[in-house]
Amino acid sequence: MSRVLNNTAPVKKSTRDRITELINKYQFQPNALARSLFKKETGMIGVILPDITNPFFPEVLSGLDQEARNKGYTFFLCDTVSTNTNGDSGEQYVRESEYLNILVEKQVDGIIMLGGRINLAKPSAELVNEVVEVCKRVPVLLINGNLPGEGMNRVYADEKVGAELATQHLIDLGHRDIAFVGGYRHMSNTLQRIQSFVKTMEKNGLKVRKEWMLDGGFSVESGKAFLNILLGLPERPTAVFCANDLVAIGVMKAANKAGLRVPHDLSLVGFDDIPYASNSIPELTTVSLKCYDVGRNAADLLHQMITKNKVSRNTKVRPELIVRESTAPPGGKGLKA
Repeated sequence: MSRVLNNTAPVKKSTRDRITELINKYQFQPNALARSLFKKETGMIGVILPDITNPFFPEVLSGLDQEARNKGYTFFLCDTVSTNTNGDSGEQYVRESEYLNILVEKQVDGIIMLGGRINLAKPSAELVNEVVEVCKRVPVLLINGNLPGEGMNRVYADEKVGAELATQHLIDLGHRDIAFVGGYRHMSNTLQRIQSFVKTMEKNGLKVRKEWMLDGGFSVESGKAFLNILLGLPERPTAVFCANDLVAIGVMKAANKAGLRVPHDLSLVGFDDIPYASNSIPELTTVSLKCYDVGRNAADLLHQMITKNKVSRNTKVRPELIVRESTAPPGGKGLKA
């Protein structure tokens, strides 16, 4: 029977037809556990991410799932979402630890990690060492994050290039008074975007105002709060670079409520190019991190690691600026009251 199921050796047509008939009659299903014991493979990969409700992650998973299925894998999805909203939740890292242990126990063929501890600018030694120990037993691949000094395999979109593209776009439109809002400064992705924003502003001879640099969230609600803070300042920007698209949508909603028109009175650039970006009114100019491509690359790279092939430690994907309707040359009243 195994020769027919796996097509591993020639079988007489009469024998094959008889076995196929029996398989269909009794609805035989191969025993995955028995197969895994024999082949030392389960055909399963684990994916650990911090919040499935954030539209960024399903885009990555879409590409990951497509390529994983092409390679014959299915995956366990482990969501470590926390009720804590300050972006630095010990509860989340505890859940990551639990899932790492469970996935190793389930004998998955490999593990992919997105967000969480791998996005911390300075993760604790304990958080780092835990992943390092898992790597000794199971191939682990990081997406859009890193664990400093460990040389782990990762695939990532170039955050700094993306931030440079967004900032330079606003400058090329004629904006000189530009704010940066969103994210968390203890997270490496936010720091990379801020550093590139500052560098691009300075390269163009423009001043970066501390009071226009606001962090403390990646959500729509935080975007609303950021704009309300900017509205309360005596001097206000004509354009805002938002750390992600959800923040940008929050800024857009607050601007509309304050009677400001985007982009006539205020230009907005987001980051990530989530589906909402092309469906907002006006449509959002943003930076695409090529999430689908990143996901597909991740599945392919993990497969190469599982099958003991050599892979590059770092696989970089170049972001793309997507210009839509939320940016224009300064010409309205800006954020002036």
